[in-house]
Amino acid sequence: MKIDAKGLNYRELNERIHDAVSNGVEEIDLVNVLGQRYIGTGLDREVTLNIYGTPGSDLGAFMDGPIINVFGSGQDDIGNTMNGGSIIIHGDAGNVAGLSMRTGKIFIKGSVGYRAGIHMKAYQDQCPVMVVGGRAGDFLGEYMAGGKLILLGIFKKEKDPVAGRYIATGMHGGVIYVRGGVNKNQVGKDVAVEEVDNEEKAEIKSEVEEFCRHFGITRIDDIMASPFVKLLPKSSRPYGKLYAY
Repeated sequence: MKIDAKGLNYRELNERIHDAVSNGVEEIDLVNVLGQRYIGTGLDREVTLNIYGTPGSDLGAFMDGPIINVFGSGQDDIGNTMNGGSIIIHGDAGNVAGLSMRTGKIFIKGSVGYRAGIHMKAYQDQCPVMVVGGRAGDFLGEYMAGGKLILLGIFKKEKDPVAGRYIATGMHGGVIYVRGGVNKNQVGKDVAVEEVDNEEKAEIKSEVEEFCRHFGITRIDDIMASPFVKLLPKSSRPYGKLYAY
């Protein structure tokens, strides 16, 4: 099914999407998308949305099951508190991608803005994953409570650092993998930076292979040939001393 979003208010566009899904449509092409918010929000069925254009904020918020392909870039709050499914961005993403995502996967070919992965969380066997092919702005993984965040740095200017300042500030769970490493002065003082062993690198490779399949990238071995470091919280209560009596 095809929906032309040109000139549609975000409310009308989302009503059309939800009506189509309720009627059993399994795949929807959305064309001429230009800044409409909340696309895919709250959808809880295994439907595929193919978006041609630039969706607005809160793409896929609270969704549980859909696959969203964006053939372009996305704005802020992609995957806000998403509860399952996949979001694949073929361009760049704005700020706060993956905010509080509980499970599911987000793949971003390009770069992300500030606070990507903020407050990602995991529960039992539910573990969210976000893979970014470019670079990340400041506060990557801020207050991260669980999940897996992989930053590859393969689609960025050579002179640019792979991430900005204040990486993992307030992190108290989960793990961040960074290809090529980071400087200690970029990382919060309550975060450990460690080398990645071969077993963990095999786990990273499986996520990178999925990332590469989405974007037609063939140089997986070249990507994995570079060293990776992992960032882990030193404490589950990084600010405990501020509030303890």
